[in-house]
Amino acid sequence: MAKTTAGQALIRSLQEWNIDHIYGLPGDSINNVMEELRKAKEQIKFIGVRHEEAASLAASSYAKITGKIGVCLSIAGPGAVHLLNGMYDAASDSVPMLVLAGQVSTEKLGRDDFQEINLQRMFDDVAVFNKTVQKADTLPDLLNQAIKTAYAKKGVAVLTIPDDIPVQEIDESLMYTSSVFREAQIVPNGEDLKKAVTYLNEAKRPVILAGKGALHARKEVEGFSERFGAPVVVTLPGKGVIPDEHPSNLGNLGQIGTKPAYEAMEETDLLIMIGTSFPYRDYLPEKAKAIQIDMEPTQIGKRYPVSVGIVGDAKEVLPWLTAHGDFQEDRHFLEKCQENMENWWRHIGKDEQKEETPITAHQVIPQLQKIVEDDAILSVDVGNVTVWMARHFRVTNQQFIISSWLATMGCGLPGAIAAKMAYPERQAVAVCGDGGFSMVMQDFLTAVKYNLPIIVVVLNNEKIGMIKYEQEVGGHLDYAVDLQPFNFARFADVSGGIGYRVEEFEELAPAFEKAALATKPVILDIHIKEEPPLPGKIGYSQAFSYSKYLLKNFFKNHEVEMPPLKKSLKRFF
Repeated sequence: MAKTTAGQALIRSLQEWNIDHIYGLPGDSINNVMEELRKAKEQIKFIGVRHEEAASLAASSYAKITGKIGVCLSIAGPGAVHLLNGMYDAASDSVPMLVLAGQVSTEKLGRDDFQEINLQRMFDDVAVFNKTVQKADTLPDLLNQAIKTAYAKKGVAVLTIPDDIPVQEIDESLMYTSSVFREAQIVPNGEDLKKAVTYLNEAKRPVILAGKGALHARKEVEGFSERFGAPVVVTLPGKGVIPDEHPSNLGNLGQIGTKPAYEAMEETDLLIMIGTSFPYRDYLPEKAKAIQIDMEPTQIGKRYPVSVGIVGDAKEVLPWLTAHGDFQEDRHFLEKCQENMENWWRHIGKDEQKEETPITAHQVIPQLQKIVEDDAILSVDVGNVTVWMARHFRVTNQQFIISSWLATMGCGLPGAIAAKMAYPERQAVAVCGDGGFSMVMQDFLTAVKYNLPIIVVVLNNEKIGMIKYEQEVGGHLDYAVDLQPFNFARFADVSGGIGYRVEEFEELAPAFEKAALATKPVILDIHIKEEPPLPGKIGYSQAFSYSKYLLKNFFKNHEVEMPPLKKSLKRFF
């Protein structure tokens, strides 16, 4: 009977699942797997990162971008620990990830060997599948089951492989489980559909709240919105469901959102939630009937008391509702919302059109917009930069990825690396703050090493800006939020990439134009004025707490920030 090794069978199974690249770092307890990857390097590319956190964040981003499973690996002990952040990002955003974790050899397990930790226990909280290979001939079957579970449960699957397993021989003719996964086709309940149509026909002021689960149903959302005269509010993960400048798009909701979106939620008599689990109850209507459409039954009614819940795919449900519901003749509410949004665009356009120094984030985003291609992938980091991009970047057909639920700083750069690996022909842009970028900046070298011509935009205000604002809104004096000044452009140059340092407004457009033409990874180090990311609608409690901060700041430091605050409040209330 022909023989092979468990390591060779592992590689064969990965290829059967069409896995063509893996992120990670080699090391002693995973080197037997690495040897098989070396032999198969023409079929499976290994992307060696500088830190395992970047590997897991890139794998998570790859899954968000493509819908396919992202794969990363590490050694036992410290390497596996470093993977956790990206694993929780994938788990929180419900995307499939496979982790191949090295471990000490089987005869040393449980004997407190060098770098041995209890990986089973450590990964239990984050993983939907978490197994350690005990016998070499079970490895292919366990791998198949891990990948199927990651896809089915939209989460992280961990396969821990002791160091001695990959080199052990197994029978090549063993019948392994098949590397096939099929999604279930969910058929919505007919009575729920009919009940939803009744609510839609009765509504005078319907509003759609569309999330990530509606991204694949743009045409259907647009048709549904037009039929029922319902403006569309989008969650941050749902940015791009319909183009930002679509007449019925009111922008985002919540702290990062727009005033028209907030006011539409105050006025609506029917909330239609499509593919979203929006968690901020304070921004949803006080009392309104609600329809919720979601593929996951456990999400129905999770955040808001719904009148009818429809378990199904928005791409199938929305056309049925559109075909069976009455055309909304009264467009007064929709037109008023559209008018509010036009006023909003004019309002923020005033800040975007300024040609002055010091530069503000509002001035930067329109310059980015000019050089970004229509099918570009934008990987946006966490912090004030999230607010600026949500408000000021007008998505047309670009893909917009973020760490939406874990909200981990440092996700921007690994996301751009993953984007370029997934789609080499598409433009990949990371938009980061200096705080988030500096957490993972060592992996700019990874982009250089693998010749990935990404663009990294660093909005540099030498602050952890969002935390500063949160402290102030809580009525506290800001503390420990200042960052040491750093020249990210020079760092790009010495890393083998290209860096542009922008401090004057006149330098802004030329720097973006050069970055767009570059054939190497680029960092645009743009020095911006510090500004608070004020919400689209300021509540009394926020204004009151901010006033407490202003008084404390005055008495302690004899500094007054009231003039710009007054100006901001006047515009936003």
